[in-house]
Amino acid sequence: MPLYEYECDHGHRFELIRKFSDPPVDVCPTCQAPAHKLMSSPAIQFKGTGWYITDYAKKESTAAGKTGQTATAAAAAAGTTDTSTPSAPAAAPAAPATTAKD
Repeated sequence: MPLYEYECDHGHRFELIRKFSDPPVDVCPTCQAPAHKLMSSPAIQFKGTGWYITDYAKKESTAAGKTGQTATAAAAAAGTTDTSTPSAPAAAPAAPATTAKD
């Protein structure tokens, strides 16, 4: 059965589990003021295959995705190296120039 959220004209919010065949709620159970149904997102979860979130949303490279490895681990297993990091250490900063005094 669905859970519906309502709000009355005095600002009271309440939730009710209602059947589709039940009559709509028109009054607040707290203050008897007129109430109206609020729009809210449904609390559903898509499980299994066939949904965008489970099949297509976060595809990695094919080699990494099938084995559960990260892209770096897959590249290391394939014998390739990452060329984005420099292989030589950074040069030390130059010393400030000194001037001779007269």
